[in-house]
Amino acid sequence: MNGAALVAIIATIGNLLQGWDNATIAGAVVYIKKELTLGSTMEGLVVAMSLIGATLITTCSGPISDSVGRRPMLILSSFFYFIGGLIMLWSPNVYILLLARLIDGFGVGLAVTLTPIYISETAPPEIRGSLNTLPQFTGSGGMFLAYCMVFGLSLMEGTSWRLMLGVLSVPSLVYFVLAVLYLPESPRWLVSKGKMREAKCVLQRLRGIEDVSGEMALLVEGLAVGGDTSIEEYMIDLDNENTKDHDSTAHKDKIKLYGSQAGLSWTAKPVNGQSMRSLVSRQGTMVNSSIPFMDPLVTLFGSVHEKQPNTGGSMLFPNFGSMFSTPGATPMKADDDQWDEEILQHEGEEYETDVVDVSDDDNLHLNSPLISRQTTSVGVGTDHGTGIGGGWQLAWKWSEKGEDGKNEGSFKRIYLHQESPSGPTGGSRRGSINSITGSGMNVQASALVSQPALYSKELMSQVPVGPAMVHPSESASKTTVWTAFRDPGVSHALFVGVAIQMLQQFSGINGVMYYTPQILEQAGVSVLLSSLGLGSDSASFLISAFTTLLMLPSIGVAMHFMDIAGRRTLLLTTIPILIASLIILVIGNTVNMGSVIHAIISTVCVIVYFCCFVMAFGPIPNILCAEIFPTRVRGVCIAICALVFWICDIIVTYSLPVMLSSIGLAGVFGIYAIVCVISWIFVFLKVPETKGMPLEVITEFFAVGARQTASAKNE
Repeated sequence: MNGAALVAIIATIGNLLQGWDNATIAGAVVYIKKELTLGSTMEGLVVAMSLIGATLITTCSGPISDSVGRRPMLILSSFFYFIGGLIMLWSPNVYILLLARLIDGFGVGLAVTLTPIYISETAPPEIRGSLNTLPQFTGSGGMFLAYCMVFGLSLMEGTSWRLMLGVLSVPSLVYFVLAVLYLPESPRWLVSKGKMREAKCVLQRLRGIEDVSGEMALLVEGLAVGGDTSIEEYMIDLDNENTKDHDSTAHKDKIKLYGSQAGLSWTAKPVNGQSMRSLVSRQGTMVNSSIPFMDPLVTLFGSVHEKQPNTGGSMLFPNFGSMFSTPGATPMKADDDQWDEEILQHEGEEYETDVVDVSDDDNLHLNSPLISRQTTSVGVGTDHGTGIGGGWQLAWKWSEKGEDGKNEGSFKRIYLHQESPSGPTGGSRRGSINSITGSGMNVQASALVSQPALYSKELMSQVPVGPAMVHPSESASKTTVWTAFRDPGVSHALFVGVAIQMLQQFSGINGVMYYTPQILEQAGVSVLLSSLGLGSDSASFLISAFTTLLMLPSIGVAMHFMDIAGRRTLLLTTIPILIASLIILVIGNTVNMGSVIHAIISTVCVIVYFCCFVMAFGPIPNILCAEIFPTRVRGVCIAICALVFWICDIIVTYSLPVMLSSIGLAGVFGIYAIVCVISWIFVFLKVPETKGMPLEVITEFFAVGARQTASAKNE
């Protein structure tokens, strides 16, 4: 966990630089427009130019990061920051300044777009939300430091706006060094390119354990998301090691389950599930008929967290069996290093030729799943290599032939999740997922069932599962982006991601943030600080610094609750406070309350608005977008969402000076309040809860929910 947190902190330095840039341009533009005699249009262009640069770079950042990796793009981001800072320090005229702001925007765009992807792909599910809130924390921290600097410079005679902007190059150089030395490549990206040995080493470093076979298997299986996934219910026997294979009656209606660890296989009996997940899967929108326009996907995700048993975070089936083994069998001696194409080209003679065929590098067939040899330091039965996070367990199932012998058995991958102890038991005894020793203990579990990405060569020798499959990275590379977008799950996730990013921007946060000094000056904050002998500019800078300082503990609260209360709950709780603060701002700017009371109300409401925003509506859209897309198109989809983000950001930022001069603060905040109301309705009806769930499971749920919704509409 410490390794994942460390790389997340380093990656978010790019967001710190974005916050630094936001605050410095907000302060510097006060002096820029005076020295260069800028009109409101050119003033807005100077501020918005970095957003234009971010928009331009975002259009290609996703596909390029899918091609060359996340790490090189983050390093490139630090380089753009550095060059942009140096040019801003020089800037002899407004045109050079615009060029510098454009280059600086390239760094902003790469950092904002790719940091959430990188953190989501490296963080464990249990703390992914907290770590992905770090960009908001570092961004606000950068704003606070920059406002302190701007305030200090504003007290000097002959304040230099060039120095305000050019200081950016110093922390960007630190970012470059740390990124080069300490940031590993994303293990999910490495797996998607078939670089298994490197991916395994990165995971071991990030998790601090040797045995990462279970998670490695998950990453490979995640490349095959988008198949014909169904939701099923099983009663799983936790004490079946004494069950004999020759007892055909006992196994008549049962299937075999194989886990990602060497050990025992298990048996499971399909049951008529009564969980909310099964109901949604079978009935589609019928489940939400009582709430008009409610997306059944919201209920489907919610059922996961409602049914989550209180097990202290232990994973389902801690001694789950091996894909290779049956009771008493010796685990197959296979290592995930066999899958690294680069290694196979040089060291293929070290491995058995009947396991991996590398005679044709362009058509690499892999007959063995991604299972590492068990180590002596981490034995079977620990939580390290068995679960995949959030109470989920990756396994594979083998369904026997029918009684008539005509129907062939099937081999599929499943994601298992235990039902609540208070749920239906089907008349069977229930056991704790922490205990597998009691006689006759059973556990009811829901299962996401789909085609597997990989087959076991040794298991295929025991059951007729058909030909081996090619490596998922090869098959994924043959799938075009547009083909992937036609998948209902991807298109539905893209709708959610684009909509939440658009609503976030039109809630006005970046417009208010860029122009906080002007807004507070117009509200009369200089009245509050006149006794200190500060000018209106310095007073507004000081209030801005104080506001961003208060945002930091608010983000700390969000980090604590992001993986406890969840993303959806935080949004539904904080957006009403945003609405209330904006409405009070409207009232305060339309009713004559006196200059002091007006200034106090405006300052308090702006602070409340910022603090509540950074707790949820600030970080969560990026977190959701980094979680809901499949690995094979994650970079492209997030680039689309980020493109919408920057376009809306440009519209808000460029239009705010005009809106302030035409309709005033009351009109501006009134529009933002209406958008926040729409945002709350959208979150309630369309945004599911994704806390604690592995990324691969999230995308499977989107595929199932979208497909069921489409079927319900066609009926």
